[in-house]
Amino acid sequence: QVQFVESGGGSVQPGGTLRLSCETSQFALRAYAIAWFRQAPGREREWVAQMLPSGATYYKDAMKGRFTISRDVANNRFFLHIASVQPEDTAVYYCNVNSTWGQGTQVTVSS
Repeated sequence: QVQFVESGGGSVQPGGTLRLSCETSQFALRAYAIAWFRQAPGREREWVAQMLPSGATYYKDAMKGRFTISRDVANNRFFLHIASVQPEDTAVYYCNVNSTWGQGTQVTVSS
């Protein structure tokens, strides 16, 4: 059974940075695709980034440049780093392992 603990969300001013974390098992990180999604109020959940077990990374075109997905297998977690955050980045962010959802963490970007 895959378990998730998400953290790193909160309030930040435009231009700041955030590092979201999703803690899971070492086995899951080595065996499965991992991904991040986000969902703003009243909008559909959208894919942000993905990493395959090989380490290959993929990003939605609009996210490329400011968003980085990474993993730390030894410490049983993976991350989403968001640089130069903007108000439109405000959303609930969800980690995903092998198509299994974690609980979201709220990111709020405001002046």
